[in-house]
Amino acid sequence: MIRSTLATAAIAGAIMSTAFAADTPSAPGTQVYIIAPKNGDTLSGPVRVQFGLKGMGVAPAGPETEGTGHHHLVIDKNAPPLDTYLPIDDPQVMHFGKGQTEVELKLAPGKHTLQLVFADKDHKPHAPPVVSEKIAITVK
Repeated sequence: MIRSTLATAAIAGAIMSTAFAADTPSAPGTQVYIIAPKNGDTLSGPVRVQFGLKGMGVAPAGPETEGTGHHHLVIDKNAPPLDTYLPIDDPQVMHFGKGQTEVELKLAPGKHTLQLVFADKDHKPHAPPVVSEKIAITVK
């Protein structure tokens, strides 16, 4: 029984290592950025956030389309680890798996940070990761 469990764990580890070894490459020079709002803006809600991308294309999650990915917006926190799948159960990491390039956010009054992470069809950041600068905004 113990050998069987160890063998199963070894196989699972090999499968996971293989999956992580096959990272989706980002095109050289790819950039993701927030078009609007601008860093330091003071806005009334709701806040419309527009996503920008240079060097690759936007496509829905799921189907494999070479040279593409989709956006994830990180709100009021640091980007999660970029060497594994982005969390799907974290309300501060919004997934735009339908290929959306903007969102209208209802943010509480006060200071907020926004940052984009571009990820592959499986919600895993590309290799090397494509991440925007973090911007700070204030909502009235």
